[in-house]
Amino acid sequence: MGKIKSALEIALERTESVKGDKDQIGQFEAKQKGKKLANQFLEGNVKSLTEEIEKEDKDGQASFKQGLFDVLISQIVLPVAREDIKRIETSCQGLLAVIGGKHFAEIAKQVGQMMNQYLNEAAQYEEAIKRQYAPKLRQKEEELSRRMGRHVKLDPFQDPEFVQFFNQNLNALKANYQAVLDQAREETIKLFEGNK
Repeated sequence: MGKIKSALEIALERTESVKGDKDQIGQFEAKQKGKKLANQFLEGNVKSLTEEIEKEDKDGQASFKQGLFDVLISQIVLPVAREDIKRIETSCQGLLAVIGGKHFAEIAKQVGQMMNQYLNEAAQYEEAIKRQYAPKLRQKEEELSRRMGRHVKLDPFQDPEFVQFFNQNLNALKANYQAVLDQAREETIKLFEGNK
């Protein structure tokens, strides 16, 4: 007759294969800690990432750096407004602490210059597009003024035709800068991977 197992014995048999690997849990926690610290750094609540990296124990340091890197690299995107430049520069400073080296310092410098150039060109594009579209907008204003019997002033961004024209032209500019930015991000990832 077969041995009858207690519920406890059955449960223990099933959980043997599920035992958590302390090393994996430690690596996961170190990565999460790195992500949290990166967000604090971006908010200005951490002065030196280099010091924080040095404080981390050697076993979890690679995962800790991976968490930092994941958050910081995600912030390197085309800016929408001037205020975004500060966040991008802070991200680059953080990445420099994580990656180190003159090569990344040069990439970070180029990224900063490119972001400012992009915003300047986008502003110039906007003005040029508005000037180019101005006669058509005036024509629409005059037509609406005649229909309504009073003067009508249109904001170009209220005109769907202008918005489509504007987006079409600005998207071409964005695509050019995005390609260069993607290349800089790829180089940054390779540098990080090479430093592991």
